[in-house]
Amino acid sequence: MRKALIIWGGWDGHRPEDGAEMMAGWLRGAGFETELSDTLDVLLDREKLAELSLIIPHWTMGTISPEQSTNLRDAVQAGVGLAGIHGGMGDAFRSDTDYNFMVGGQFVAHPDNIKEYTVNITRPEDPIVAGIGDFTIRSEQYYMHVDPSTEVLATTTFHTESAPWVNGTVMPVVWKRRWGEGRVFYCSLGHAPEEFEAEAPRTIVQRGFLWAARGEGRSLDA
Repeated sequence: MRKALIIWGGWDGHRPEDGAEMMAGWLRGAGFETELSDTLDVLLDREKLAELSLIIPHWTMGTISPEQSTNLRDAVQAGVGLAGIHGGMGDAFRSDTDYNFMVGGQFVAHPDNIKEYTVNITRPEDPIVAGIGDFTIRSEQYYMHVDPSTEVLATTTFHTESAPWVNGTVMPVVWKRRWGEGRVFYCSLGHAPEEFEAEAPRTIVQRGFLWAARGEGRSLDA
């Protein structure tokens, strides 16, 4: 049985425990043995990390120690999958540029705060987003610094009142990438767990988790 570790904490506004429980339920339904941890010290156990198929950081902002960060990055480089959503992965450990390098992007701002916007599927042939058309969502629209080497699967275009100078900017929302032998998946949606009651974002993230996870039964090997 494949093993997944979800590490939750950081800023309470993203309800990290609720989000972690939601994602754990998805993974258990897909046949994973799933562990939740509310401490980053779980990253100090290199042997435990080496046995995992998938790590999901769900820890907005906060601080990660050099040893914790190194162990996480080494595990992914050796083949453990890394996946996450919104600020739990894309706005975690702001001062750790090595972590940001691995993720492939970092949160900068969300002009207009909670708003309705459109997500455009840009690679409809990719199994993670196959069969899913463009959709609207009410959430924070993340403006990010993104590594141009990422493989972008979905984008959004900014039309804001509070930051009109970014209007027309096309920004990645969903991407995948490699880090050594490991697969990395990220989706900037998910300010509140309820956003994933909608089928399109839920399906994308669930498929992305399966794509990133190593081991038998990987069904989205693209």
